[in-house]
Amino acid sequence: MEVYKIDLENNNILQLCMGDVPAQNDVLVQTVEKKLDELIAAKKIYGGEIIKINGPATLPIAFVLAHKLNHLYEAVAMYDPKLSKYVIVITHGPKYRVGDLVD
Repeated sequence: MEVYKIDLENNNILQLCMGDVPAQNDVLVQTVEKKLDELIAAKKIYGGEIIKINGPATLPIAFVLAHKLNHLYEAVAMYDPKLSKYVIVITHGPKYRVGDLVD
């Protein structure tokens, strides 16, 4: 039983999922930070050009994700189901601009 699930797919897609244990944002953000730290320590998340995020996240969870991943990747993108694309939300290099759509 988990509060929140984070799985890495294809080395650059974080798949997010609410767990089967109900929790409020105070617990959710701690869980997300711990899981990200574990993935980083295990070198499963190691940085690079782009990380894509897919799945439900509260605004506080999104802030934790942005803070942790912003330091590791040139670009961070979040999936928008209405557009069926990932939207670049953070960028540090010339390849992507905020608002760019990627598959």
